Amino acid sequence: MATRRRFPKPGDEKSADGSEAASDPSRIRSSAIGLLARREHSTGELGRKLESRGYDAEVTSEVLAELGRKGLLSDERYVASFITHHAARGQGPMRIRSELRESGVAAELVERLLDEAEVDWLDVARSVRRKKFSGPLPASFAERAKQSRFLQYRGFSQDQIRAAFGPDAGVDPDFASDPGL
Repeated sequence: MATRRRFPKPGDEKSADGSEAASDPSRIRSSAIGLLARREHSTGELGRKLESRGYDAEVTSEVLAELGRKGLLSDERYVASFITHHAARGQGPMRIRSELRESGVAAELVERLLDEAEVDWLDVARSVRRKKFSGPLPASFAERAKQSRFLQYRGFSQDQIRAAFGPDAGVDPDFASDPGL
């Protein structure tokens, strides 16, 4: 038994005069607004999504420019939202920077908003380390290297990683190592 799609995929339909719906600006705008209603998107990311749905690239770029002029689409808002969300998930600035560059956002915008972000990256690194590796600070070089690699994977710089192991690392006193050692 074959399944039927209830609604046609955007770009599949023909309009009343037989031309492709993929070049209809109102359909593209509607689809773009639907995607933006779910979450913020960068201009490049939204353009790629719409084109992958079969919409005409030239008309899509015109619609995206219009949405940008109206303030419905903003790379700056997208980057700020992305930084806040990913920092809350325990990712560091290097990883966030890399992911934003992959999504096609201008490097200058990413750098400016990372500098302006009200995120204490040292505190985030410490918190991530404590959450993943509860207990005392690592006593062995091997364990410290393992934790450092984890923090590096999460996108923290070497300075931030060193600070996560520093005297302010916020070790739970119940787990503090034996002072006699």
